[in-house]
Amino acid sequence: MGLNQKRRTKKRLPDREPQPLEVPAEMNHTWSFDFMSDALYGGRRFRCLNIIDEGTREALGIVPDTSLPAARVVRELEQIGSVRGLPQRIRIDNGPEMLAQVFTDWCKDNGIELAYIQPGKPNQNAYIERFNRSFLDELLDPYLFTTMS
Repeated sequence: MGLNQKRRTKKRLPDREPQPLEVPAEMNHTWSFDFMSDALYGGRRFRCLNIIDEGTREALGIVPDTSLPAARVVRELEQIGSVRGLPQRIRIDNGPEMLAQVFTDWCKDNGIELAYIQPGKPNQNAYIERFNRSFLDELLDPYLFTTMS
């Protein structure tokens, strides 16, 4: 009957302090990134990793793919960093890719501070949320994509 099985408990996130949303004066001070999801015309789901510089509001990278694990996120950040330099800080939400050991170790090795927002408070990451809304309205909603390429 399975009555003696161990009960699975939900992993609790640590308490997050609310971070003020200040405008960085220089580029590469704070980057933000977030994921969006959509579907191709045939119904296949894909996700986009959007990365912006909060100081300049410049889109540093838009990476669409069907799977974007933490190792892929690190690879994309390294690629952008090789051209532009790495930020001092990254503002992110509490998604599994952002909490993964691969990502947190990479940030620690490169001296990047992680600024997590509070769970359920997307307005604390308003710059990337605004970019995501524009990206949705101007690109994903008006066009139908049949393939990832």
